[in-house]
Amino acid sequence: MSKKLNQIDKLRGEINKIDSSLLDLFSKRRELSKEIIKAKDLNDLPIRDEKREKELLNRLINEGKQKGLEAEYVSRIFYEVIENSVRLQQKYIQQQANKRDRKKKKIKVAIQGIEGSYSYLTAQRFFNDYEDSIEFVGEERFEEVAKAVENGEADYAILPIENTTSGGINEVYDILLHTTLSIVGEEKFKVEHCLCCTEEIPLEKIKKIYAHYQAAAQCSSFIDTLNNPTLEYFADTAMSVKRISEEKNKFHAAIASEEAAKVFGVKILKKNIANQPENFTRFLICARKPISIDKRVPSKTSIVMATAHTAGALVEGLMTFRKYNINLTKLESRPILGNPWEEMFYLDLEGNLSDKNVQKAIHELTPFTRFLKILGSYPSKDLPKTKIIDE
Repeated sequence: MSKKLNQIDKLRGEINKIDSSLLDLFSKRRELSKEIIKAKDLNDLPIRDEKREKELLNRLINEGKQKGLEAEYVSRIFYEVIENSVRLQQKYIQQQANKRDRKKKKIKVAIQGIEGSYSYLTAQRFFNDYEDSIEFVGEERFEEVAKAVENGEADYAILPIENTTSGGINEVYDILLHTTLSIVGEEKFKVEHCLCCTEEIPLEKIKKIYAHYQAAAQCSSFIDTLNNPTLEYFADTAMSVKRISEEKNKFHAAIASEEAAKVFGVKILKKNIANQPENFTRFLICARKPISIDKRVPSKTSIVMATAHTAGALVEGLMTFRKYNINLTKLESRPILGNPWEEMFYLDLEGNLSDKNVQKAIHELTPFTRFLKILGSYPSKDLPKTKIIDE
């Protein structure tokens, strides 16, 4: 037995060496990608070269087959590598377009909640190039998050706008209508809810669950399988974990992220408890001033509008986007507070305000509206994959 264990340890040691070598190669590849985007920028060349990507993928898949590697395995790895390279190059281009805004070595980011919350984790991902240079300003309500940036107490606000399970977050839509902030970015975060407790006990013994109301809605099917525990809503998922850590009542649980459980040193009774396994929340990043977007960077523009009180005003207004071949990625309606049965419409469209077609479309849309506000243009998080085989 000991000889077999020694052999396993030896083989694992070889795997560790190979993994380290892979990291070195990935690092070198990234440095070359940085040099390539600098050359592209000097010559005003596009960021992506689909022909080059397609040739690269086909060549690697064929080489992989010769080495006994499945096409799906090779393509999955190199789709990730290519996506990372494209995002790196897009970020460089955007930094060049907004040099003045990059002078700060440390930034303040306002979030709803505390360390371990999904807003906190999203901010860490979006501002990963700042690493430890982020100071978080935690607020209890989304409105306070926006106010912190408006008042100069923070540089950026992180606001969740929609979830693939529970839909749009109405409070944030209403904030966008009235705030002076501009949307400068978006981030899509995979939400992986866990049931946390101070001790490992059978699920049927849970008597109370603390959760954010959105998290509870996203995990409603799992909650229904439990022994009818009472629900108490919290303003933030991480704060609900903090509560059970302070109470030390083993029959009380919280719904939150695995990271929040680690922060407060509690146990995870069950992972992945959301109704839908592919559970994503889209967050908006807002700032006091809009940003410039290089035309080579795929982008979105968000607007909010109220249409005129005439038949077909909404349809005719939307037709302007078809006229200029502009794709709408979102259309959401919200009641106008104080005006019963009247709606405000929130739209996301592909393109940015420096694009002449976008300018013309919005200009021609205006006569069909009685109110129109541009919420901001920002780089899109969506990145289409290169098709390997022509259809």
